[in-house]
Amino acid sequence: MAAPSLIERLRDPSEKALAVMLLAPAFALLALIVVYPIGKLIWNSFFDLRLSGGTGVAKFVGLLNYEDVLKDKDFWNAAKNTVLITLITVPGALVLGLGLAMLANLPFRRRWPVRLALLLPWALPLSFAGLIFAWFFHTEYGVVNDVVRRLGGASQTMWLLTPNYAFAAICLTIVWKTSSFMALILLAGLQMIPRSLYEAAEVDGASKWQQFWQITIPMLMPSIVVALIFRTITALQTFDIPYTMTKGGPGNATETLAMLIHKTTIDYLDVGYGSTLAVCMFLLSMCVTAVYLRRIGKE
Repeated sequence: MAAPSLIERLRDPSEKALAVMLLAPAFALLALIVVYPIGKLIWNSFFDLRLSGGTGVAKFVGLLNYEDVLKDKDFWNAAKNTVLITLITVPGALVLGLGLAMLANLPFRRRWPVRLALLLPWALPLSFAGLIFAWFFHTEYGVVNDVVRRLGGASQTMWLLTPNYAFAAICLTIVWKTSSFMALILLAGLQMIPRSLYEAAEVDGASKWQQFWQITIPMLMPSIVVALIFRTITALQTFDIPYTMTKGGPGNATETLAMLIHKTTIDYLDVGYGSTLAVCMFLLSMCVTAVYLRRIGKE
């Protein structure tokens, strides 16, 4: 019996061939918008490519850019700021988001205003949130200084011109902006917990605090891990809020890795070194994601 022709195989494909044909467009799109840019970024990191000279000629330098990164004080300062922002804002957003989610999950007769309030900070553009809080913390006409003055404190505190105060203001803004995102994910997880578990716990005499730690947190853990993965990755890529509030100042006290990459690539037109910094941030994000995925695999 003759082997079926190519046209016949396409008309009646096997399950494996059908799966390949259906997934091929998705793989092609993924390669176009993800694999190629990442590959190009890594390729550029091995070159001295500066556009400021007008020629744009790439000179292969191997690992020299990576050696320069390890010696770059600005890189280590930006990396430290990025890690600190992540360590402060991710747990802060989780705790505040969990409280908001539990509040929105209470049996109100009309719960839509509470849930709408959760959506508003999340829907607000990042740069717009940064501008709002920059106005709040403005030295001369900011709301914070006005409130402090009315309470009898110092009225001219330079919040965004003092390194520690500026860093705290940025972290506060990020927590406010991102806690609603955490709350929406956790709210979905709370609604999946069976009410019968709480009823059985009440019959056994468990207090609300014991129910929270023995039922809510364990049942909510998958949602918490998912929220932490998304929030941690975006925290490592923080750019908009610090940029609109302080531009990385005073000095470079609030400069993040994303801001340093933007300054190197866009302002200084050093594409090669900027690509190297971007690869380092990409590796940092992948390492953190791997830790979370390993935790999920264990569970």
